[in-house]
Amino acid sequence: MGSARLYLAVAARGFRRYASYRAATAAGVFTNTVFGLILVYTYLALWDERPDLGGYDQAQAVTYVWLAQCLFAALALQGGGVETELMERIRTGEIAVDLYRPADLQLWWLAGDLGRAAFQLLGRGVVPFLVGGLFFPTALPTRFDTWVWFAVALALAALVSFGIRYLVALSVFWLLDGTGVNQVLMILGVFFSGMVLPLNVFPGVFGEVARALPWAAQLQVPADVLMGETAVAGAFAFQAMWAVLLLAAGRLLQSAATRRVVVQGG
Repeated sequence: MGSARLYLAVAARGFRRYASYRAATAAGVFTNTVFGLILVYTYLALWDERPDLGGYDQAQAVTYVWLAQCLFAALALQGGGVETELMERIRTGEIAVDLYRPADLQLWWLAGDLGRAAFQLLGRGVVPFLVGGLFFPTALPTRFDTWVWFAVALALAALVSFGIRYLVALSVFWLLDGTGVNQVLMILGVFFSGMVLPLNVFPGVFGEVARALPWAAQLQVPADVLMGETAVAGAFAFQAMWAVLLLAAGRLLQSAATRRVVVQGG
């Protein structure tokens, strides 16, 4: 119970920390809304030419756009979550302080990232999503249980997102700088999460590979759960599989790093 309270406190601190950046939050809401408008009209033109592209109708395509804008910051699809700070602490050697804390390193950063994600979802994601629902035809569910399954899919997506970014952050123990891997994370995250186009529009083997990668669990799967385009049990199994694999890999890499790598600065 004491450990649970500790990590809840860390999550709450993460929420409050990001809530203090009001100007940045307002700018993020504006940016996501504007990008959503640009993408919606692009998607509408594309779906006029190719109706039912990827198995979506126009309303579903519009819904997908606004959901992507809603989840962009919450799931750190382009990076920019707690992994940025973790990389810097590894680079400077401040990670030694974290290792001396009477807390699990991975759970500490996971709790902080979940707090950050909760604020970004509420503070930055809800407004663009509501704008989309008010001014464009969408395919939002009317059944309450669908929203419950969607919430579960979001929670699993947050775990997958953290798992990916935690592995990337730990690579700095060996690389000594996170600039390059951050750029790779940004490119892979934006494309393979389906931020540019839904992954179900990609044909053939490339599409099958893209939909099997962990980034698909962040946006494509929650979108399909929300719009009733996938079996819920299968979607959860896919997300849970990647969450377990990524978090386990992070645990192994963390163990290797803290045993054999000398902290920078001493």
